[in-house]
Amino acid sequence: MGKFFGTDGVRGVANTELTPELVYKLGRAGAYVLTKETKNAPKIIVGMDTRISGDMLESALIAGICSVGASAVSLGVVPTPAVAHLVKEYKADAGVVISASHNPVEDNGIKFFNNMGFKLPDETEAQIEDVIINSLDDIPRPIGGDVGSKSVKEEAVDDYIRFLKSTTDIKFDGIKAAIDCANGATYKAGPITLHELGAEVCAIHREPDGTNINKDCGSTHIESLKKFVIETNSDIGIAFDGDGDRCLAVDENGEFVDGDQIMAICGSYLKEQGKLKNNTIVATVMSNLGLFIMGGEKGINIEKTKVGDRYVLERMLEKNDTLGGEQSGHIIFLEYNTTGDGILTAIQLLSIMKKTGKKLSELKKIMEVLPQVLVNATVDRNKKNDYLSNDTIKAEIEKLEKKFEGQGRVLIRPSGTEPIVRVMLEGRNQEELTKEAEKLAKIIEDLLK
Repeated sequence: MGKFFGTDGVRGVANTELTPELVYKLGRAGAYVLTKETKNAPKIIVGMDTRISGDMLESALIAGICSVGASAVSLGVVPTPAVAHLVKEYKADAGVVISASHNPVEDNGIKFFNNMGFKLPDETEAQIEDVIINSLDDIPRPIGGDVGSKSVKEEAVDDYIRFLKSTTDIKFDGIKAAIDCANGATYKAGPITLHELGAEVCAIHREPDGTNINKDCGSTHIESLKKFVIETNSDIGIAFDGDGDRCLAVDENGEFVDGDQIMAICGSYLKEQGKLKNNTIVATVMSNLGLFIMGGEKGINIEKTKVGDRYVLERMLEKNDTLGGEQSGHIIFLEYNTTGDGILTAIQLLSIMKKTGKKLSELKKIMEVLPQVLVNATVDRNKKNDYLSNDTIKAEIEKLEKKFEGQGRVLIRPSGTEPIVRVMLEGRNQEELTKEAEKLAKIIEDLLK
């Protein structure tokens, strides 16, 4: 039996890869590992997105949790960051989210949070895997009154909205906001929160039917929001993903605003207010070169980590920073929450628009987005990392780095899950970047078949 946990929990096609049997084991082993030091009967909260497979997997997960004597509190459909926050507010011992984020409906996933609302470190995930593989039958099976029970927290969304509203000190009167809820977990909390903060809200893709989550909508399909912003004459468009931990934006002209630009806007504003901790934004190696140039111009340090919001968070905790994120829209405001939070990010962005009186198109000029070209090279799965030692590939990479020095970047990264090596070039000439990226990808493919 192989490794279960990937870079963001356990994911797979629901009912074939991510089966109810596996989810039962994850619930049982996860509850045991995360609560074995608890002296009283442990409590674990469970939330999910709008996928049709959520009910099936929730039943299996809760059965596993209750089988070790823990009580399970079902929050129903809530965004992932709601679970991260509410695990602390409800004084729970752990939290679990059933979601595959921006993936299509057939996928689903299981993501654990500890009692402080943080995703689990690799070591804890390894402990859960070890229990499932080697000692699941050895976990205690309480009987009678010691068996765990399930309860439902109907007010979870309301409690999360109350928290979100507490993160700003200003009303959004006069701002018209168009929202794409991706037919996912933000379909209630997103529009209600911004409306109660005073914005005029127009929402699309907020009618989940179990099968339409992320389908041609949300943060991975921004086109319909661009049109909707223009049609409704809105001041800003906000796109969430299926589980609500991402936020991307569209300005009043229908132009895209990505996670790097959102971090640049928020970071520079916070610095002006003397509120940017350590004058630092934590980004990833995939962040646009324009973000780093902006940092140099504004006196903001841009820390770089591996791709993945968990690595961004690790660096933030290590250095005691409070703002970080990814180009994809995972933005972490650590002062308020322990994970990326799409609605929270939208609130911070609208707060800056209101306080400065500036349109989003003006605010985003803080950073020039340089063209990026990404080409995937399909290789032998076992040779993904061989580009590091292949002399011909190394020579080609060095040649490109010399060519683009000071005006661009070359980034080569193997996929964590697929037999692919990603070739990303960044600079000022899109046509030249595309030509060079395709050429290098072809060389990598030919040599690493």
